[in-house]
Amino acid sequence: MEKRAADYRVPGKIELEAMSRYTSPVNPAVFPHLTVVLLTIGMFFTAWFFVYEVTSTKYTRDIYKELLISLVASLFMDYAVLFLLL
Repeated sequence: MEKRAADYRVPGKIELEAMSRYTSPVNPAVFPHLTVVLLTIGMFFTAWFFVYEVTSTKYTRDIYKELLISLVASLFMDYAVLFLLL
């Protein structure tokens, strides 16, 4: 009598046939569009940061505003590069 793979079940293991296929929450076809949109938003915040730094004096600068604008720009640029590399 010939043994099959189903005859070698290990307790506590999940069968491959019982698993459902993983689907990505973001369709890979929209990765290029996401890259362009996120890069555009990131470049906007980067330009805003540079304009703010150039036009403000040392007396009118606000460190929290600088940090917030640079953080938002960095996050958008980071996710844009992530989708670019995928």
